[in-house]
Amino acid sequence: MSTPTVRTHQLRTARAGRGATTDLGAFVTALIGDDPPVRIELFDGSALGPPRSDVPATVQVRSRDALRRMVTSPGELGLARAYVAGDIDIDGDIYAVLGLRDRLPRVRLTPRLWADAVRLLRPSDLVPLPPPPEEARPGAAAELRSRLGRGHTRETDAASIHHHYDVSNDFYELVLGPAMVYSCALWDEDRKRRGAEALAFAQDAKMELICQKLALRPGLRLLDIGCGWGSLVRHAARHHGVHAVGITISAEQAAWAQARVEADGLADRVEIRVQDYRDIHDGPFDAVSSVGMFEHVGLARLAEYFEQVHALTAPRGRFVNHAISRPAGHAPAIARRSFVQRYVFPDGELHEVGSVITAMQAAGFEARHMEDLREHYALTLRAWVANLEQNWDRAVADVGVNRARVWRLYMAGSALGFEQGRIGINQVLGLRDPDQAHFPLRPDWAADPAPPTRSVVRDPHERMDVALQNTMGRDR
Repeated sequence: MSTPTVRTHQLRTARAGRGATTDLGAFVTALIGDDPPVRIELFDGSALGPPRSDVPATVQVRSRDALRRMVTSPGELGLARAYVAGDIDIDGDIYAVLGLRDRLPRVRLTPRLWADAVRLLRPSDLVPLPPPPEEARPGAAAELRSRLGRGHTRETDAASIHHHYDVSNDFYELVLGPAMVYSCALWDEDRKRRGAEALAFAQDAKMELICQKLALRPGLRLLDIGCGWGSLVRHAARHHGVHAVGITISAEQAAWAQARVEADGLADRVEIRVQDYRDIHDGPFDAVSSVGMFEHVGLARLAEYFEQVHALTAPRGRFVNHAISRPAGHAPAIARRSFVQRYVFPDGELHEVGSVITAMQAAGFEARHMEDLREHYALTLRAWVANLEQNWDRAVADVGVNRARVWRLYMAGSALGFEQGRIGINQVLGLRDPDQAHFPLRPDWAADPAPPTRSVVRDPHERMDVALQNTMGRDR
């Protein structure tokens, strides 16, 4: 696997030694400790750590601006801005570099270190640099509405979705691969060994799992809230014969999804809409899915969200809510000065799964099954990072190097977050009316589901249909 090509900063005195005698080197040593597991090359010509040949990654602090950002915006956000802007570069294994978090749990300068950093700067350096243009900075009015519990209006949600999803469909194809599914895949040991190569099969298995949990069969009507590029509704129509409606508030996603629906010959069974979930009025649906959209709902809107879904679900219907979650005891809102809030998910909120189940049941659903897929999302993110790094030059040409850095940092950091249990991912299955749902005594879906056939996309402009045996997903 190739990694992004980074221009090497020409050190004035390249050194392979483990120590650094400069004031800057002493500051970095005080910050992260002795003997770092990666090499750190500083803009004053000094270096810390072993030679490049002996470490998995090298961090290049390329200019004084990196230090300026750390001082004027202490914590995670300052470091993230430095990386996105190119003041800091990472050459090699980004996971090894992010592992430095264990040495700096709060990613924040102590008062003494902050004072030491100030002494390394000029007075003019204490004026904050403008953040990279990729940063989303909420206006005062929007922030006040959010703090008062009045956020997540149709307008603010549309703006947040535009920031995150309307980047470039071509870019998402590079990262997500031919499946074009931007949510946690379902892995087994064989797929895990194969990594990014098996991503499409792992995504097929996840979509099939959801279809089986919803008990889809020909003639039923499915609503997919936050359908993305339409992969689940196309899967459900092709393999289960349903009539599906997929909604998204991203115009770019909808255009891509509609084109693929038509190319697949599914226009008579699949409808793609640009529509907010609050504006759907043509229920009921026999099954409802929400996969990777719930993070945009917000605590203040949970009751409204579940009540709307409940109203749209037929009495015999099932509902699957698939969402990233927080551990118990954490506030739902992503910190406003965090990297993820500013660069990835403006207004994003993560909820503890118990509170999600409570809210779902308060709206009238009976929660019948919950599944935690935390390790599966870590594997999915690692596959996406591998895709991005393998296609780095194409990604940079498409969205720019700053945006590509945002995604590399976000996905790698999130993978570690799932692995370490700092975030989770849960599927919750609810029944609209248990007396009419005919739910079996025990769950009847396959542990490792595989659809009867699969369409493999080798290239966005070239399709090849391949017939697979029902058991292929389990045997590979």
